[in-house]
Parts: sequence; C-alpha cells; structure tokens
Amino acid sequence: MQEKPHQISERFRGFLPVVIDVETGGFNSATDAILEVAASLVRMDTDGMLSVHRTLDFHVKPFEGANIEQSALDFTGIDPWHPFREAVDEEDALAELFRAVRKEIRETGCTRAILVGHNAHFDAGFINAAVERCDIKRNPFHPFSFFDTATLSGLAYGQTVLAKACAEAGIEFSNEAAHSAAYDAERTAELFCDIVNRWKESGGWMPHFED
Repeated sequence: MQEKPHQISERFRGFLPVVIDVETGGFNSATDAILEVAASLVRMDTDGMLSVHRTLDFHVKPFEGANIEQSALDFTGIDPWHPFREAVDEEDALAELFRAVRKEIRETGCTRAILVGHNAHFDAGFINAAVERCDIKRNPFHPFSFFDTATLSGLAYGQTVLAKACAEAGIEFSNEAAHSAAYDAERTAELFCDIVNRWKESGGWMPHFED
C-alpha cells in the first residue's frame, strides 16, 4: 500500500509554525519600539520533512512615544533614523506579514498559526503589544501558545544560545550578521526544522494514517 503524503496540517494539531524575530529598542514590550520584524515560513514535503520556504522582513518606524534604549541600539547596530532604512509603520508591517501568514494557513489547510521563536515569549510579547496598540482585529497567531527553540535546543543539543545551538546542529551562523531580524528568523527557522526532522527520523513522530 502506498503511504499517504504527509501534511503539515496534521503535524502540529492543525497549527502552522511561523518563525518570528523582532529587534527592539529595549526589553519592555509595552513601552519600547519594534525596530525590525521578520517572519520565516516553513513547509513540509511529502516525506514529512520541514524546510524553510521564505522570509518576510520589515524595518519598522518607532511608534509615537516609543522608548528606545541606547544600549539596545549599541547591541543591534540599528539606526532607527537612518534615511535609507525604508522603514514602515508597525501597523503596515504587521498587516502585510499577517496577510502572508493567513494565505499560508489557507494553502496548507491549517487552522491558525503558532509563533516559533528563540526565547519566544520575548517576540510574542512584542507582537501582541503591537497588535493591541494598532487595534488589529485579525491576528492569525494563537494568543498565548508558542514554540520556543531555546527550550527545544536545550533538549536536542544541550545548548540554549542560538549561535551555539546552530553550531551543534551544523547550521552556519555569523555573529556579524546576527541581530538582524531576517537573519535571526532564518537561522531560528533552520534550527526548528532540524529539531523537528531529527525527531521524526528517530521515530519520535509516527502519524497513524487510516487505510
């Protein structure tokens, strides 16, 4: 009997994993600016293996009254006021990102998205704060559940730092390119795919298909 092709909609209880990374002006999601946001979409092949499909990223204008810590700018190297940033309002960035996620949900037959992040509570906190600030009604992400690759990497590789976990997984990681939302989202997505694929290859996920 020919095996039924795998579907991502059957893998995570109907949720579509979407890897999110934000670069911010500080640690407080209620007061500090989002400066960059990126989302990496993953897809599953017919053998049940995940890979990175594409990444969307936006440079974001600080919202009115936003706090920006100089220490955060020193860490990320971002200049929020650089004339060539081509930054957009956070409402426009999230609207375009959410449209792409909703389209992917429809095309994969999933029910909603679930945020994947390295220390995911941080990224989820900023996304949820921006959704509330912009009064966005159609948020495709689960409101409080997420997948944290720091935790998963601690289990899979004994490492929780993104760069060290990538090294253990054999994923190239550049410290010079890090702290760009697009770069970090893509590396986190590769890490997430590697963990899920290794788990499958070890026999840890064996879906039961009806005849």
